[in-house]
Amino acid sequence: MENFVSKDSVVRRIWGNGDTILLIFAGASAEFALNKAVDWLYFTGRLPSDPLKRLFSTVSYARQIVFSDYDDAMHAIDKISAIHKGVENQRGKSIPDWAYRDVLFMLIDYSIRSYELLERKLSTIEKEEVFNVFHRMGSRMLVKDLPPNYQQWLLMRTSALHENLLSGNFTKDLYKQYQKHLGWFRFLILKQTQRLLVPEKVNELLDLGKNPFAAIMLKLYKLSRIIRVKSFLKNAILPPAYKKEIIALDSYSRSS
Repeated sequence: MENFVSKDSVVRRIWGNGDTILLIFAGASAEFALNKAVDWLYFTGRLPSDPLKRLFSTVSYARQIVFSDYDDAMHAIDKISAIHKGVENQRGKSIPDWAYRDVLFMLIDYSIRSYELLERKLSTIEKEEVFNVFHRMGSRMLVKDLPPNYQQWLLMRTSALHENLLSGNFTKDLYKQYQKHLGWFRFLILKQTQRLLVPEKVNELLDLGKNPFAAIMLKLYKLSRIIRVKSFLKNAILPPAYKKEIIALDSYSRSS
């Protein structure tokens, strides 16, 4: 049966690795807090009550699609569309098309940034491969005005970062929730990771700044993978409720 993403695709290497998933999660958590459409996630109450679970849900759906055969991937994408349609019906208005695009753009961007931060630079062809996977996802969801190619996506991504992000009351509240659910130590690690990962505009709006500790922390984590204490570090970094979910992500690349 045809796979939604070919087994030799770099996208499977990215999304089949728990380390890159952690970074994608860190980047998305920063940008979700700034997005002007974050009020939609507050409307359901799911984001402020358990922001980690809500973000893991977004990442998990994307991962499931990447490793599914074509029919199962279509079913999963349709399920996502149905969930959003239900929220729209509850609120009596439509989620803006740009908000759908922004989520897809985040998944594209942080897939690339995360892999490059941990592993190596991707070629233009590999970046286009990442773009094409999420473009197909967005097309199935009938998201309007998607960029036709990777080069156009780069331009639209830059524009979206400047037009659709805002540091406001939702941003402050969401970061308070992150700290509450993570604890001070894990929250500190989250912010250090975001410093290394997010685009300049996101860093500016969140006032993350630069800190040499972030680069040192990354080097130590990379070293931990060589000397095989990665599991110990993950146990220290992740809240107990989510350890199994993240550690299990590595099994996708081995079983698919």
